[in-house]
Amino acid sequence: MWLSVQFRVLSLVAGCGVLWSLESLLPLYRYQKQRWRRALPNVGLSILLIITNLALSLVTAGVSKVAITRQFGLFHFVNRPPWLIGLLGVMALDLFTYFAHVLLHKSFVGWRFHRVHHTDNEVNVTTAFRFHPGETVWRILWYVVAILTFGLPIWVLLVYLTISALNGQLEHANIGLDERLDRVFRLLLVTPNMHKVHLSRMQIQTDSNYGNILSVWDRLFGSYTPALDFNRLRYGLAGFDSRDTQTFPALLRLPFLP
Repeated sequence: MWLSVQFRVLSLVAGCGVLWSLESLLPLYRYQKQRWRRALPNVGLSILLIITNLALSLVTAGVSKVAITRQFGLFHFVNRPPWLIGLLGVMALDLFTYFAHVLLHKSFVGWRFHRVHHTDNEVNVTTAFRFHPGETVWRILWYVVAILTFGLPIWVLLVYLTISALNGQLEHANIGLDERLDRVFRLLLVTPNMHKVHLSRMQIQTDSNYGNILSVWDRLFGSYTPALDFNRLRYGLAGFDSRDTQTFPALLRLPFLP
């Protein structure tokens, strides 16, 4: 039941509502005027994100069914209990998501789509779903590759996507978190303070902390940057601060502009 589409969507809406409220009470940065209006483009992209995922869910489910029925993938060569499949499967999906994210930054076409996410100069919980549909398709393709490589059942992907979405909301929320507590958690997990470094306007910081759920991949592949001074952190990308570049139609067109 808890893996149903309705439950997962409701959990995201509820989580977003709670964090939105906390952002008002304990903001890391003081909000500018017209907070709701500024969030509307992100809400529009969030709706497209859900629609795109639902539209391609039959593809991922079909691939998973083939992998299971034909015993295709690395996990079929070992005797494994369900809990171990879930744990290793989530780790495998997170590793492939790390690679997908790095390539979004390092490839010309990938960055044109991914910069939609990085142009947000007022990061908050709604930024967690500020992705162009083209990027969503790219990420789903990597899920398919992971499913085929390891022979993952579809429930593992659903567990991963649920954890990823909830953690993504927390990472982007405009909430101040004690650095000592954050430092402990980011030994294993991608935390709000760690991920906000990745959203910095400075490229040397943007090109680090690519992890999604687990922080170990950044440490392992040398792309880890510790939390920084939030008094100096600035979000967004140069050239995309004006209001006309932050509208919903403008963000949809952004990957196809110079």
